[in-house]
Amino acid sequence: MSWQSEPTLKRNADPVSNATRTEPKNTLEEKETNADIPKPILESHGYCVTCDSDATFVSLHPWLRDNFKCQNCGSIPRERAIMLTIERFFPNWRVLAIHESSPGGRGASLKLSKQCKDYIGTHFFPGFPPGEIHKGWRCENLEDQTFPDESFDLIVTQDVMEHIPNPEKAFAEIARTLKPGGAHIFTVPIVRKDQPSQIRAELDENGEVRHLLPEQYHGNPVDQKGSLVTRDWGYDICTFIQNHSGLLTTMVHFDDLEHGIRAELIEVLVSRKLSSC
Repeated sequence: MSWQSEPTLKRNADPVSNATRTEPKNTLEEKETNADIPKPILESHGYCVTCDSDATFVSLHPWLRDNFKCQNCGSIPRERAIMLTIERFFPNWRVLAIHESSPGGRGASLKLSKQCKDYIGTHFFPGFPPGEIHKGWRCENLEDQTFPDESFDLIVTQDVMEHIPNPEKAFAEIARTLKPGGAHIFTVPIVRKDQPSQIRAELDENGEVRHLLPEQYHGNPVDQKGSLVTRDWGYDICTFIQNHSGLLTTMVHFDDLEHGIRAELIEVLVSRKLSSC
């Protein structure tokens, strides 16, 4: 006979004593289920500058750059790093004129688009007339923009400049469309670090892509095929920018777990246009 049927226990039963005699909940099956739950590689608690809230940041993968996410908004370290840079260098950004090329749908892009009334986001659609609206976005080629001179206080790009076939033209156009005192604030993977930048792909005289190194693609918010990587940048990018645009560049690096910013290749570059540019 089971213990539940013993008369003495029935007469003296109470909720507490009965609870102490039940089978333990942490069964072997549950232990195995818990063992299947991956443990975070990194977890921290702090404040997310892209969704403006207290947040937990978690990565289940050792490659933190794309996986150390805010559990509220899904932003990743480079997005929080660029937003923190904008907040610190240009705290009045909400009243500035901002152009973002190739914005995403979360993180800094979402915050800038919602809170800055003079924000414009653009994408490049090959074969479509520049300056016109396509799929809800203004079409603009960073190498040959339709904006007038000195249109913007800030220009923002996130992991774009490694995909430009002629970056010297793009940096020159960015300088042209910036107002004096304005800045291009951007992320780009500095994969070569102290080694010279190298060209991975270029356009030949017929406008066809010539691959100098094995093809490599990154994600593209408006093209499922992705974007071809044309250049692996090193720290010499700062000199390259100055030589081709006159902009003076500061490179900012964060390792700030309070803001969920820790990863490889998350430098933020701030290229300023002086009044003499």
